[in-house]
Amino acid sequence: MHTQTFSSRALLAAFAALGPAIALADEPGWSLLSRNYFLHSDFRSPSPSGQSYRQEWAQGFIGEVRSGFTEGTFGVGVDAHGFLGLKLDGGRGHAGTGLLPRDSDGRAESDYSSAGAALKLRLGKTLLRYGEMMVETPVFDTGDKRLHPEYATGWLLENTDLPDWRLQAGRFTAFNNQDNSSTHDDFAGYGASTHGRAISLAGATFAPAGPFGGALFASQLEDTWRQAYLNLNLAVSNWHLDGNLYETRDTGNASAGAIDTRAYSLAAKYSFNAQAVTVAYQKIEGNTPFDFVGGDSIYLANSIKYADFNGPGERSWQLRYDLNFATLGVPGLSLMGRYVSGRGIDGTHAPAGGVYVGQQGKGGKHWERDLDLKYVVQSGAAKDLSLSLSHVSHRANEAQAGDDIDRFYLIVEYPLKGGF
Repeated sequence: MHTQTFSSRALLAAFAALGPAIALADEPGWSLLSRNYFLHSDFRSPSPSGQSYRQEWAQGFIGEVRSGFTEGTFGVGVDAHGFLGLKLDGGRGHAGTGLLPRDSDGRAESDYSSAGAALKLRLGKTLLRYGEMMVETPVFDTGDKRLHPEYATGWLLENTDLPDWRLQAGRFTAFNNQDNSSTHDDFAGYGASTHGRAISLAGATFAPAGPFGGALFASQLEDTWRQAYLNLNLAVSNWHLDGNLYETRDTGNASAGAIDTRAYSLAAKYSFNAQAVTVAYQKIEGNTPFDFVGGDSIYLANSIKYADFNGPGERSWQLRYDLNFATLGVPGLSLMGRYVSGRGIDGTHAPAGGVYVGQQGKGGKHWERDLDLKYVVQSGAAKDLSLSLSHVSHRANEAQAGDDIDRFYLIVEYPLKGGF
């Protein structure tokens, strides 16, 4: 696994040099996020690696510099980012949580780093970015679930000329994974991969001030699949309804095999005082899993911390409870608990020659329980410092083929930001 080694002094010097080199206007700024991350995974059944547990502790720094635009009708600017990750704990026998890259001996690297930038061009309300960036759309979404955010290299076009509408289109050809500093890495799904392939997307999001909203997107993973996405949402009084639908069909050389999948979810949330209760239903139709590349490229309701509940034929239910302690006299403190149960999985009809053959049996079922407690400091010198505690339990039968695992997260984040 390829990594780069940057000293913290070199990384900070690079940002210091970058700032004055950019023609700045239109609210330029910088940010630095300190992220301390402890992750412990306890395998309750034998894991493929033979490990009984994985545990790592690391410190990360994520810096961003955002220029404004040069004056005139056609504006030019630059957005740049840099990352430095330091191992605090992570031996050979329990490495592999996704926080740190591993060397050829299976040991966690002591440090790793990355840096990138994107040129941005603005004409009216149209913005074009070209370079390395984070992407957030329902058909391709780089994740930020570990120490190091995911990045993709390519171009992204956005337009907001129409009131309440946001139009987007893009194409990405290189990728930087969460536990690697190489910009020539690949994003892997449940069988599909970006290896040697580009992903293209186009879509529109409608978010008016009224109760209705929605989104419509399409994407293509080269020689793998074409995917369409539809979202409809409604907020009335204390109720919020959200529906998501994906249609995926193989295309070109069909590198992952034949795919004909429909996935949908419907969630209903009722809020009252400081509390909220959510019920969600999700269904996968087809002989292969609902697959995706990019850590957050799945906007289905039951895709949660560990499992995505996206097996072939799977149907799943979720019950979730949220509590905001602000009305109880503790502003900044929040609690979330949820339980998702999935069953009806049948992977025995996966098309021959495809990557999904043998992944899951017939009669697969599993469940996941998540508990999150978070506190954000509201004022003073430590304002916006956050502390998150999370516990995840997942259990599955052999046909589902997921790990029986208990996972504990402890994340401390402190953001700093300013302008030029």
